[in-house]
Amino acid sequence: MSQDDSSPLISLTRVSKRFPNGTLALQDMSLEIGSHDFISFLGPSGCGKSTALRLVAGLLNVSGGALQWHLGTAPSAKATDRTLSFVFQEPTLMPWATVFENVYLPLRLAGVGREAADPTVKDALARVGLSRFSGVYPRELSGGMKMRVSIARALITHPRLLLMDEPFAALDEMTRTKLNNDLLAIWKEHRFSVISVTHSVFESVYLSNRIVVMAPRPGRVIQEIRIDEPYPRSNGFNTSPRYSEHCIAVSGALHNALDGVSIDH
Repeated sequence: MSQDDSSPLISLTRVSKRFPNGTLALQDMSLEIGSHDFISFLGPSGCGKSTALRLVAGLLNVSGGALQWHLGTAPSAKATDRTLSFVFQEPTLMPWATVFENVYLPLRLAGVGREAADPTVKDALARVGLSRFSGVYPRELSGGMKMRVSIARALITHPRLLLMDEPFAALDEMTRTKLNNDLLAIWKEHRFSVISVTHSVFESVYLSNRIVVMAPRPGRVIQEIRIDEPYPRSNGFNTSPRYSEHCIAVSGALHNALDGVSIDH
């Protein structure tokens, strides 16, 4: 069943997460992610951004509330294997395997033969600008190139949702900007959804159509901000007065989050 961009792909309803040591990481978090959303989770360290991402990924179980996927006629508590992909802060590549083999891994685990997977892997590498590096090993790549391999591997199964946990945090500004633009181009073309965890107000405004500002522990949504600016976004956008206005508004919301102030919309 196809869904239009306004249809919810996943919904969180009063979701809470308490760890076995008693820490309440999330409390009453409610949110809907649409079928072509680019959402950033923004908030101070320890506010539950990464915990929320792992709940969506199925790497953790909710302690309270409901998390539901809307993939067909009936909501489901779990996604299918190919519905989502995860890009972590570190590239987590296999050092003994070539770039091709690293990107091929999800298809190999799914039982797809190397010959059958060859065009798909080559296409994924082309999308991230690494066609010439297919036979190279990770030790020969820069940090930005390793992250490109991770993104290609995450997209190889054509997921409905891409989860990103600060994947560009350790990169220099020029590399980070280039990867932001490349990611937006791929997202626009292939029409999947993205949830990205970030500490950067500037990055969240540049990338997102919605920013979810979260309060310190227990994590919860303090404010949701829409960035109603057209895509594609270029370097002209991040030097515009509108961009500055959005950044000021989001910075204010982040300060409110630190103070525990909730703003209803």
